[in-house]
Amino acid sequence: MRTVVGVTGASGAPYAYRLLETLEGEIDLILSRDAEEVVRLETGREPTDIAKLATRSFRNEDMAAPPASGAYPFDAMVIVPCSGTTLAKIAAGIADNLITRAAAVALKERRTLILVPRDTPLSPIMLENLLKLANAGATVLPAMPGFYHRPKTVQQLVDFVVARILDHLGQKQDLVEPWKGMPPEKR
Repeated sequence: MRTVVGVTGASGAPYAYRLLETLEGEIDLILSRDAEEVVRLETGREPTDIAKLATRSFRNEDMAAPPASGAYPFDAMVIVPCSGTTLAKIAAGIADNLITRAAAVALKERRTLILVPRDTPLSPIMLENLLKLANAGATVLPAMPGFYHRPKTVQQLVDFVVARILDHLGQKQDLVEPWKGMPPEKR
């Protein structure tokens, strides 16, 4: 499986880092300039550290990179975190950088596109953009961790969201045990 991972400047770099640590197959990474700063701020690591987790990495300004073409055979794209600006551009069909162009390719080629917004609260405009993208075939997977697994650390909250991403990519994960329902004695 070849997955394109786009990382934008929204808060949530730990989600991207953990996804890259656990994702199987070939990984093409695209970091926006704002994402580079957020990676430093939120993880204490350099963008080169996160790039080492990918098979290949591309500059977001490189519109001639392979993921910009429908002829490039990638299976899925995940944008994590996905900023409101990036969401709005994709919803409006604006493909002015490699992340938004690769997302447009995923939609037009009917490939898996998973968007992981982290903003809160959501404005009516963002909700409309999310609905528009879901109707166009994208999976909207907000960074909203569950608590049924009784997390005790921030890493366990991050792992919950990453586990859901992996589930939607069809990849096995052992980060969080799947929900098996309420125990009979608690129903």
